Amino acid sequence: MRRAQLVTPFGVGAMSVLVNGTSVITAGLDHWYAADEASTLALEEYQEHDWRLEARLRVSEFRLPPDYRYQGGSSDQRNVKLTVPVLRFPRWCFCIYCKRLELSTLTMQQQVICMDKTHASKSYKPRMSQVPFVATCTQGHLDDFPFNCWVHRSHTPSCPGTLRLVSRGGGGLEGQVVTCDSCGNERSLRGITEARYDRNGAEHTNLTDQLVSTANPYLCHGARPWLAQMEGACGEPLRGALRAAGNVYFPKVESSIYLPRKEGAVSAEMHELMRHPAVSGTMRTLYDIFGADLKVEVLRKNLLRNLPPELFGPIPDDELMAGYLDLFGSGEQLSTAAEESGNELLTGDDEWRYPEFKHIRETPQDDYLSATDPGIHCDLETSLERVRSVDVLRETRALRGFTRVRDDVLKLSSGKALLRRKPLPPDQDWLPAYVVKGEGIYFELDPDRLAAWEGRAEVQKRAGKIATNFSAVASQRGLQNRTPSARFVLLHTLGHLLVNQLVFACGYSSASLRERIYVSNADEHEMAGILIYTAAGDSEGTMGGLVRMSRPDDLRSVFASALTDAKWCSTDPVCMDAGEKGQGPDSCNLAACHGCALLPETSCEEFNRFLDRGLVIGTFSDPTLGYFSDLNLA
Repeated sequence: MRRAQLVTPFGVGAMSVLVNGTSVITAGLDHWYAADEASTLALEEYQEHDWRLEARLRVSEFRLPPDYRYQGGSSDQRNVKLTVPVLRFPRWCFCIYCKRLELSTLTMQQQVICMDKTHASKSYKPRMSQVPFVATCTQGHLDDFPFNCWVHRSHTPSCPGTLRLVSRGGGGLEGQVVTCDSCGNERSLRGITEARYDRNGAEHTNLTDQLVSTANPYLCHGARPWLAQMEGACGEPLRGALRAAGNVYFPKVESSIYLPRKEGAVSAEMHELMRHPAVSGTMRTLYDIFGADLKVEVLRKNLLRNLPPELFGPIPDDELMAGYLDLFGSGEQLSTAAEESGNELLTGDDEWRYPEFKHIRETPQDDYLSATDPGIHCDLETSLERVRSVDVLRETRALRGFTRVRDDVLKLSSGKALLRRKPLPPDQDWLPAYVVKGEGIYFELDPDRLAAWEGRAEVQKRAGKIATNFSAVASQRGLQNRTPSARFVLLHTLGHLLVNQLVFACGYSSASLRERIYVSNADEHEMAGILIYTAAGDSEGTMGGLVRMSRPDDLRSVFASALTDAKWCSTDPVCMDAGEKGQGPDSCNLAACHGCALLPETSCEEFNRFLDRGLVIGTFSDPTLGYFSDLNLA
């Protein structure tokens, strides 16, 4: 498993399968960096900082997931044999031969052996496999499926009989039957995953309402097996689920493009020096005392007490002070980040991304963010306002929690409470993250042309279909409603079309590119841009291939091919016709399918929702509807 996968999709609370077939759940953050007696813990190798994201998530730092290292013949004992703990889950196991059900423990490391009497005469006892069923609730809790309660139709069954999970033919869950050898009770698993909502929006599940025949619901016990806590406080409806189902785990990942406080003031060498624990610790202590008013003489004097002068002697005073201020985000931008950090729901994406928008659209020159102006081809000048070659960027992605059952809005404090047993104070708190260093292409649409296009009634009507479909889903599932604008759907779809074309134009895999959308209709934060950048944490796509495609002639060729391909999908006319009513996830796409506009979900910010080719190139019935309908690049 790659280190980045321990942030998403296999972060804290997520289930995965080991090479020997054992299903495990990633444990909480409490023991991620527990070194044994033979090794020395050096956290500076894992610490990362992004002052804007730290303020938003109210933490003091981020940490890369630990990598496992063998000692070998070296005498270096730093971070040797660090592991990320996992627990065995689900605990229920069944024998594939006699179908016996057995409850194991979270900490069991060896295979479970079936000890049923039917195998007594055999010298080889068969191994038991973990069941594919679990139980979840909307508060993020996860529990073993209550087979004993389900088959006996009781909250506290007294029958001590052996349970078995047998197949009775037929497809689906109705063919899976739980039986009891002692009392002879049996019950199908049909309907355990089903749920409904009443007129008031309250959730009702079959597992909660139908476990017993009386009006005594079976509610969630608040189990958190990834923290080794099988009981807690909850009381929400409980529903069954397949352990590999997509609705069992929705990671909440916040990302940030690193923005220097002052461009070019801090070199890569100074950034690397600040990773030293003595440097960062000294600076943090001084910041608690002096804040942004610290004098450079005091800073240098305190560093001399803990470090040899050769480390930072060649660094001038202005760069040393700039590194100190940049580490904590001190300066005029800090007030904005601090204001955002007070938002428990983290819904202010306009305010959060606007500083990135302002930096990238210019030509910043910094070791962590650098961009140039390649110019715009004359054929694209009427549609695009500006293009930037982002030669260097640094993105931090941090896991701040997760949801289950549905991908709903999650409060910051609620998400953090799911990641560890005991909360940490803000000055010691940290979250798992990984850093992507890469390159990208940024472009903006022409504001005058965009405003005229958005003002058309037919454009608003078509974009309104997506908003209406999502509003119905949000109302049914209790989600936070939103209204995707026409410009958002346009830029989102255009980004997908360009990514699909860049895959062929410069040899990237589709999962190694990612989009970042800058869209807002607010007067103080008006944005209409998109960044396509390398998303892989390895060296793929970081050698200039993507940046080269921003050259005027190359970008014109990419646009020409992307728009031409978008005019006729391989599944048309079905794709375009189905789009009139909605298709895809939650029916929140119009003319968009796997044949034309969908990407791997790791590359899309919206899980492949809010897409429509019609707003880009027009529809069969109205070819002039799209923003690029009259653009001739043939």
